Amino acid sequence: MTDIFRELKARDLVALSTDEEALQQALNAGPVSFYIGFDPTAPSLHMGNLVQLLFARRLQLAGHNPYALVGGATGLIGDPRMSGERTLNERDVVEGWVEKIRAQIERFLDVDGPHAAQLVNNLDWTGEISTIDFLRDIGKHFSVNRMLAKETVAARLQSEHGISFTEFAYQILQGNDYLELYRRYGITLQHGGSDQWGNLTAGADLIRRVERTSVHAMATPLMTKADGTKFGKTESGTVWLDPELTSPYAFSQFWLNADDRDVMKFLKVFSFRSLEELEQIGEEFAAAPHKRIAQRALAEDVTTLVHGEQTTRQVFAAAKALFGSGELAALDPGTLGSATAELPGTQVPAAEVSAGMPVADAFAASGIVKSKGEARRAIKDGGAYVNNVKVSDGEQTITTDDVLDAGGHGVVLLRRGKKTLGALSVTR
Repeated sequence: MTDIFRELKARDLVALSTDEEALQQALNAGPVSFYIGFDPTAPSLHMGNLVQLLFARRLQLAGHNPYALVGGATGLIGDPRMSGERTLNERDVVEGWVEKIRAQIERFLDVDGPHAAQLVNNLDWTGEISTIDFLRDIGKHFSVNRMLAKETVAARLQSEHGISFTEFAYQILQGNDYLELYRRYGITLQHGGSDQWGNLTAGADLIRRVERTSVHAMATPLMTKADGTKFGKTESGTVWLDPELTSPYAFSQFWLNADDRDVMKFLKVFSFRSLEELEQIGEEFAAAPHKRIAQRALAEDVTTLVHGEQTTRQVFAAAKALFGSGELAALDPGTLGSATAELPGTQVPAAEVSAGMPVADAFAASGIVKSKGEARRAIKDGGAYVNNVKVSDGEQTITTDDVLDAGGHGVVLLRRGKKTLGALSVTR
């Protein structure tokens, strides 16, 4: 066993915990069975969930026994949010999301070996409880006064719409999960984000009241970004772990674009490099931040964890090729398609673009220049490129040979200078 608690503290991964000394002793003494829960409120996990998945992975690698709960029951209810009531999803939709999320979890936790992860569904026990039994056996141990004091509940009570009894009762359901997992599997530790602290301690308190014993809870800090924007969000929306919802290229770019003020913090949380190696990266990064060594390490590590080594190689090759350091035609069509999908110009309907279009018109249509006149000046100055080939003729047109296969559609890459990229979907 390693002193995993000290490791987690060194990585700034422990915001809150129950009796810290007792928890550290338990983790050092031998295998601890622990759990983390995920509610299927969407078809995929996202960046915030990844913090908890990797936290669980660290505990498993240290010799502890993970249980991953996918909330087939609590996912039908939804944890209260500050912004208001959730829309309840149909049962068959939630069931489908349960299976998708289970498959995602299995990519991060080892399901074989002496500390194999177990996946459980709280619908298996919650669905069997009658209303009377739930109120008598579980509900009587919860103080309404304490439930009202929970930050989210208190905020919702002050809002115009209040909070439904359904969402108010969520913390009882989650508390019962911990009690049931303690009874079935001997689980004595639950972890989650610090915004879940009220739910985490509710379960520990329920076990203390019912079973007359103490169990543990740990909470990670909420991830924040130095620029004030929400972690795990981009201009195009949430960063998902599902490649169909967030392409591997866009995923890697999220990390490559990490703020200099955030990148070392993110490396501690999301990378499995040793603290000694991270310290060395930090020193090199501080000496030459323009080289972005920390961002590259972060993007490579996390993209590999989520999407695998081969896909990571492909998206990094695409990033180089887009800026002229690689061969565009050699890229996998799907990778090229995802790499160009959010560039300026891709929103222009393909029907408005065709082979034979003047290059100056194409640059103007993409939006990377303000006008055809500006495009012509860029060509004259030697700063205009089509598929990384410099344009020298002001009368040059887009030809069918310029159209690259981008996985189901054609695309032409446009670049002004070294860094200003655009792309047009082209009718072939």
